[in-house]
Amino acid sequence: MPRRGDLLSAAGDYRGKDPRFGGGAHAWDVLATWDGWWYQQIALHGYDPKLVPVPGATGMITLEGNSAAFFPLYPALIRMTSAVTGLGSYGAGLLVSILASFAAALGVYAVAERFGGRRAGFAAAGLWAVWPGSGVEWAVYSDSLYVALAVWACYAVLTHRWLAAGVLTFAAGLNRPTAAALIAALAVAALLAVRRGEDGVGRPLFALALAPLGLLGYLLWVGDRMGDLGGYFKLQSGAWAHRFDYGSQTLDVLRSVPVGRFGDYLFAYPYADMIGVGVVLLACTLLPLLIRLRPPAVLVVYTVLTLALVLGSQQIFANVSRYLLPCFPLFLPLAAALRRLSLPMLCTVLGVAALASGSYAGYALFELGVP
Repeated sequence: MPRRGDLLSAAGDYRGKDPRFGGGAHAWDVLATWDGWWYQQIALHGYDPKLVPVPGATGMITLEGNSAAFFPLYPALIRMTSAVTGLGSYGAGLLVSILASFAAALGVYAVAERFGGRRAGFAAAGLWAVWPGSGVEWAVYSDSLYVALAVWACYAVLTHRWLAAGVLTFAAGLNRPTAAALIAALAVAALLAVRRGEDGVGRPLFALALAPLGLLGYLLWVGDRMGDLGGYFKLQSGAWAHRFDYGSQTLDVLRSVPVGRFGDYLFAYPYADMIGVGVVLLACTLLPLLIRLRPPAVLVVYTVLTLALVLGSQQIFANVSRYLLPCFPLFLPLAAALRRLSLPMLCTVLGVAALASGSYAGYALFELGVP
C-alpha cells in the first residue's frame, strides 16, 4: 500500500488543522480524521439518529451532521476488535482496515485468476492496491471492508455458492449504501441462474431474498428513529450535500476542469479534480473493454451500477477516485494485458504506480483536506 507518512511530514500542513478535519499532532493522525472521526464516535458512543436544523441556514447545508449517515458494520467491528485486542478505536480501526484490504486484494486476485490465470490475478490485485484512491485502504475508513465483502460476494456467485453470496451481500448492505449495486447484480445473477436451472431454484432465490435485508434494515431503522422513513437521505443531502443528481455535478466538472475553470462547479479542488477527471475517463475507457471480455452478468451489472451511483451523485468530486475503488472488475482488461509482462517488469510497473498513488494519497487526500 502507498506510504504517506514521509510526504505528510514534509508538508506539515496537518499540524495547523483541526484534529477532526485532516489535522493532528502526528502525520499518522490524519488517517483517522474526517469519516474516521465519525466511525470512532459510533464505535465509542453508538448512534443517536436525528435531523437537527442549523439555525438560520438557507444554503446547501441546512442540517447538523449526525453519525446516522455512516453505516454500522465497520464501527461495530472497530468496537469488537478494540474489546478483543485492547487497542483504542484508532488502532482497532486501522487493524480492521488493513486486514480487510488484504482480504479485498485476495478476492480481486481470485476473480481475475479465473479469467486470466495467476499472473492476471496478481496484476489485478496490484492495480487495485495502487489505484489513485487507495489512500483510504489503510485508514480508519470503511472502503477496504466494503470491497472485501463485494469482491467475495461476486466470487461466491461465480462459483455458485449462493448462501455465501447472500450473506456477504447482506453484510455489505450494513457497510455502505452503494451496496445497492451489489444487491442488484446478485439479483440479476440469481434470476438468470433460476432461468437456466443450473443451481435449482431454492438457493439462488434464498440469496436474492437475504441480500437486501442489511441495507433496507439499516435505512428503515434510521428512518424509524428519526420519525421520517426518508431520514437517511435527507441527512445526507442536508448535512453533507450528497444527493443523486443524475450526473449534473460530474458533468459540470468534466466540462470545467479540462479548460481550467475551477470556479464553475461545487467543491473545487483543482489538483485532485484533475486527477479525478483522468480516473473517470480511464474508468469509462475500461468499461467497454471489460464488456468485450464477456464476463458473467454479476460483474457487468455490479460495475455499471456502481459507476452510475458514483458519477450520478452530487458530492466532492475530488473523492471520485476513492468512490471508484469498488469497481474492481474494471481491472480485468488491464490485468489481461499486463500478464504478458515478465514478473520483474510487472513489479516495476506496479511499483512506479504505487509511488504516484502514494503521492496523491498523502498530499491530495489528506493535506488538501479532501475527506
